[in-house]
Amino acid sequence: MEKKPLLGLCPIGKFVFSNEDAVRQKGIIQTLLKKWNVRYVDLDGVLEDGLVKDQNCVDRVVEYFRQAGVECLFMPHCNFGTESAVGMIAKKLEVPTLLWGPRDEAPLPDGTRLRDTLCGLLASSKVLHKLGVAFTYIENCWPDDPALERGVDTFLRAANVAGAFRRGIRIGLIGQRIDFFWSTIVNESELLHRFNVEVLPIDMVEFINAARRRACQMRTTYEREIKELRKCYLIEGLDDDAFANVLAVRDQIFTLAEQHKLDGIAFQTFMSVIEAMGAYCIYAESQVAEHYPFALESDIHGVISDLLLRRVNFDAEPVYLAEFTVRHPHNDNGILLWHAGAPVSMRHPDERVRIGKHWILPSPLSGMLHFRMKDGPITVARFDGDNGIYQLAVGEGKTIEGPRTLNNYVWMEVNNWPLWERALIRGPFIHHCAMAYGHFADALVEACRFVPGLQAVKLGEHPGP
Repeated sequence: MEKKPLLGLCPIGKFVFSNEDAVRQKGIIQTLLKKWNVRYVDLDGVLEDGLVKDQNCVDRVVEYFRQAGVECLFMPHCNFGTESAVGMIAKKLEVPTLLWGPRDEAPLPDGTRLRDTLCGLLASSKVLHKLGVAFTYIENCWPDDPALERGVDTFLRAANVAGAFRRGIRIGLIGQRIDFFWSTIVNESELLHRFNVEVLPIDMVEFINAARRRACQMRTTYEREIKELRKCYLIEGLDDDAFANVLAVRDQIFTLAEQHKLDGIAFQTFMSVIEAMGAYCIYAESQVAEHYPFALESDIHGVISDLLLRRVNFDAEPVYLAEFTVRHPHNDNGILLWHAGAPVSMRHPDERVRIGKHWILPSPLSGMLHFRMKDGPITVARFDGDNGIYQLAVGEGKTIEGPRTLNNYVWMEVNNWPLWERALIRGPFIHHCAMAYGHFADALVEACRFVPGLQAVKLGEHPGP
């Protein structure tokens, strides 16, 4: 189910120009928001005509919206603009703000005008700048122009992304960072201070012991589940004892996420838990990723990347932390998105899920997940930073045909891979990237306007420093 943020609809009028026309424009906007299934509260019953017309109503509006729990603010200018009230309401609420107004019709036959919306927008934007308020602007257009619907949708997605940092992000780190993965070293103190991201360490020994106890206690239930899974999946070299351990790892992660109210999980992945469980636990990780932002290999920034993509998609579908791996052998703009532990719901409909051995690491153990992923438009994102500079790299592409490989993979074509590659290599990024189906790059870029200290990098348009 989509989880859209609650919008505070704050229509702006002024004592000059036509109040009747301002009320009419407000009604048009309300009708459109309902048509687009936007969750909103307005000022009807709070202010006369439901319009902000002077500075005296600022505190009343701010208090009402705070009590309603609005997560973002829409300030359509319905006849002109009360610029001081616009600035003060947005400044005090401190939520992502959207500015727009309907395009002005021609003057009436006698030369008078019902409104000067564009003029009011220019005045209000100046005040927002003066007060240091970040805002999104949709061009001055007719209410039925597709630019308005598209702009509102982009803004809501951006506000939902930015809202994650505002309310706080809690990430559980199960096990310590893998020692030879220097690329996943993060500054926890900086993440907490600057982005409201808390990392909760979870001891791997305690986790393994709890999972093993769970496997014993739930053995009968797990045997029934394993029996059904063997009917659906091709499972090689994984006996029921090891498979029950894998399912227990899955459920232990779910328990910790609920117990500690985690927003996402980073998992050490190997080798302690693999040796203790007698199997690679990739199926467990795939199941967790269906429901939570999740990253293998202790990648805290990867969890944040995953979470932001889920927020921009209103949690409509799961996200997968893949890797930029190899270039397409024939398509210069093609790249392989590959890793392990993709949510099974992202598999290609023609693929049968296979659980088998690791094809890179020499090991007799089974538990690796293998399937090609489905086709469609793709957005990738990577939150990363070093030396106090944090960036969000975002880009869009589409799936294409490519050679078969193992684990979970899909080939993606982008507009200009050499530009992507240069921007990624020059950093501060690594090979891990969150991927989702759909195109959300504009909203992710816009979200960075509302997250102080986070710079957007649009891949394919940014050659890198």
